[in-house]
Amino acid sequence: MGKILCATRGGEDSQRTQEAAIALAKERGDDLVFLYVADASFLDRIAAPVVVDVESELDQMGRFQLILAQEQAAEQGVAAEIAIRHGHLRTELAAAAREMGATLVMLGRPQGRTAVFDEADLEEFAAELEERTGVGVRVV
Repeated sequence: MGKILCATRGGEDSQRTQEAAIALAKERGDDLVFLYVADASFLDRIAAPVVVDVESELDQMGRFQLILAQEQAAEQGVAAEIAIRHGHLRTELAAAAREMGATLVMLGRPQGRTAVFDEADLEEFAAELEERTGVGVRVV
């Protein structure tokens, strides 16, 4: 039995990735973890009290998105864990994959203008993630 780590930002753009992770976990009998990385680095030049408020809001938003994914998995008979990490996606996803003992990381393909990566950057990131962690990466 393996462990699938599904990186998600939540919302409509992540739905396809979450559904694929749930289906694969169910098919293979793997554990499933939905991961949200809260990256507040864009706030580096803003006053500290504001940063604390925004970081808290990012956490709450992330937790809400993860709970929705967890409930979706439960509706399909798959128990899923959730995890929130703080920092840069590239660093935190690699660290989480290693620390959690993931056997597969699932990433979503870029969709629309809200995408974090374009297609080429995503493929490069997936290859780098596999190399750094030794964990397979599937882009859906």
